[in-house]
Amino acid sequence: MPRWSQHQIILAERPRGIHLITDEVLRQLPEIYDLKIGLVHFFLQHTSASLAINERVDDDVRADLERHLNTLAPETGSYTHSYEGPDDMPGHIKAVLIGAEVTVPIANGRLSFGAWQGLYLCEHRNHGGRRRLIVTIHGEPI
Repeated sequence: MPRWSQHQIILAERPRGIHLITDEVLRQLPEIYDLKIGLVHFFLQHTSASLAINERVDDDVRADLERHLNTLAPETGSYTHSYEGPDDMPGHIKAVLIGAEVTVPIANGRLSFGAWQGLYLCEHRNHGGRRRLIVTIHGEPI
């Protein structure tokens, strides 16, 4: 019989940038290892950070992504919303472009990422603080 579970994970505070969080998240989700087949849904409860799946091997990918996101939504833009500082509105724009949720299949107790993929927190604020991630897991036990 399929099982459901849901968790809130508090991610460690990180500086602005693209951060691999796969291992940090999986350490808090041991029931994934007991599922033959399923899905895990990750939802970030913030409007100035985002979630992505991307390459986990070459750090240059993360640096290039951050640089180009800053070109798309620079802090020096002419924004009306500026209440929380110059990095806030660009953070909102980047979060809308990337998104706040991803879903990953589970197969034989493992996330079914491609060979080069990992889960990323994209922190768009200089000091965004700790971020809350809601994780919903549904699957059939082994």
